[in-house]
Amino acid sequence: MKVVFLCGGIGKRMFPVTKDKFLIKFLGKTLLEHHITQAFNAGLKDFIIVGNPTNVDAIKNVCKNAGFNVKVFVQEHPKGMADALLTAKEEILDDEILVVNPNDIFDQNLYEKILRESSDGVYSSFITGYRVHNYFPGGYLVVNDKLELLSIHEKPGEGREPSNLVNIVVHLHKDVETLIYYMEKTDSPQDDVYECALTKMIGDGYKVKVVEYDGEWVAIKYPWHILDALKYFLKSIKNPIIRESASISAKACIEGNVILEDNVKVLEGAVIKGPCYIGKNTVVGNNVLIRDFSHIGENCSIGYSTEITRSYVGDNCFFHSNFIGDSIICDNCLFGYGTITANYRLDQSIIRVKVNNNIIDTKRTKFGAMVGEGTRIGVGCMIMPGVRLGPNSLVGPGVIVYKDVEPNKKILLKQEYFVESFGDEVL
Repeated sequence: MKVVFLCGGIGKRMFPVTKDKFLIKFLGKTLLEHHITQAFNAGLKDFIIVGNPTNVDAIKNVCKNAGFNVKVFVQEHPKGMADALLTAKEEILDDEILVVNPNDIFDQNLYEKILRESSDGVYSSFITGYRVHNYFPGGYLVVNDKLELLSIHEKPGEGREPSNLVNIVVHLHKDVETLIYYMEKTDSPQDDVYECALTKMIGDGYKVKVVEYDGEWVAIKYPWHILDALKYFLKSIKNPIIRESASISAKACIEGNVILEDNVKVLEGAVIKGPCYIGKNTVVGNNVLIRDFSHIGENCSIGYSTEITRSYVGDNCFFHSNFIGDSIICDNCLFGYGTITANYRLDQSIIRVKVNNNIIDTKRTKFGAMVGEGTRIGVGCMIMPGVRLGPNSLVGPGVIVYKDVEPNKKILLKQEYFVESFGDEVL
């Protein structure tokens, strides 16, 4: 059986995060690496990745550095799952396939469960379903009382859901030749050819079984879902892990399940309360507080008196006496002295974010900033809850940022003041 990881799509809702979701790192490894490792541990050995022209080199580098033996195909245009599978047609035609969306996070036992279920020879395909209580912007499954698939409805809209069972793209196909035949003869103006092809197969008598999954699941659809993902991974830390090369002052405090990677330095007065992760070569300065599901990348400098809580920080970031709360900070960012991310509205209301001209409810009362890669912020700035700063932007000192900023923009405070005599002048 071949595992096909679909990495050819383009995230349209993740601004200001420009890195492909499956390339975001958690606990020192990309999400793609976590998936391949899980699948391998479940007994799967043959891996195919379908990327796109902009990410194929990164995919190859990740797999090479991790020692994974994979075959990579390039989907020239983001035309959906069917086009991605047809890109690798010659490689998958003669075998069973397990199709996986690596932007989703789930337990290893899902791989194991769907492999067990596939022994039932009545069905040509098996797809994963998950029961939800709130609207999810994805595909919904209609099934009969035997959990046999009747149809798939893509993004029906809130209030028009045909069921409470949503589609997780962990799909096992035993009759790949038939699947390809239906995908090739199916047309759709949307990118749902794959789903339409499955519906046609069912109409022609092929049986598709829905495998219900009830474990933990995180779907990264919007930037704030990165915070859900980091919580998933940090909860997996069962015991503290401190590498031998890490250096911790006797006057620092480390509590709970914390991972300190190679060459981490923790200076006097610092407090780290787990679960937390600190990446390689990061320096945690004097009187720093890092707590409650925070994830710090490699080569960072967390300077004097900074507090980071419930936040994701990428690689090569620098801070000095900052507050970073419930925020996502991408790679290569710099925060000047005293700059803070506000994470709570005074009216205590839910924080909403504008995404592609739609106002999206984050379902969070505490949510800070989303800061794109390469952004530099001057001293004494305040970033209001839910604000997005585009990549490579520059915020001058003293600015209150209360609305989103596009990439490659400079924001400077226009300040007026006057000087007059006070008391006795000294010549």
